Amino acid sequence: MRISAKADYAIRALVELAADARRPLVCEGIAAAQHIPYRFLKSVMRDLRRTGLVRSQRGCEGGYWLGRDAATITLADVVAAVDGELMTVHGETLEGDAARAPGVTAVWRAIQARTEEILTGVTIADLLTDTPPEPAATLLAAQRLVSSTA
Repeated sequence: MRISAKADYAIRALVELAADARRPLVCEGIAAAQHIPYRFLKSVMRDLRRTGLVRSQRGCEGGYWLGRDAATITLADVVAAVDGELMTVHGETLEGDAARAPGVTAVWRAIQARTEEILTGVTIADLLTDTPPEPAATLLAAQRLVSSTA
């Protein structure tokens, strides 16, 4: 699975905002702290502002804040804000796809469901700690168990 740079940068920017929620942050500071190209971050922040995940204010007292509490912003919200549809095959959604073999479509839907489960189960607030958030922690533990028995 490929996570776009835009989604990665958006998540990292929101984590930076959540970590220092008591004051507005400027794009230059977020870009430097998270090692994100400044021009690209400006585009990402426009998408996040348009969808209400961040709010902004111009001027010397300005900057960006989270638009909602970090505990209510899921990774699925962020990916949808910057990339649109969570999973497509050849740029098309999985709904109403009669052209693919049923088994292939079933596999893509299973992958989509698992991905959505993880992305909707993890919030920006969850990413402020060093421990993997649920459901990612459960999947990582299961992976370690499978790796150790192989």
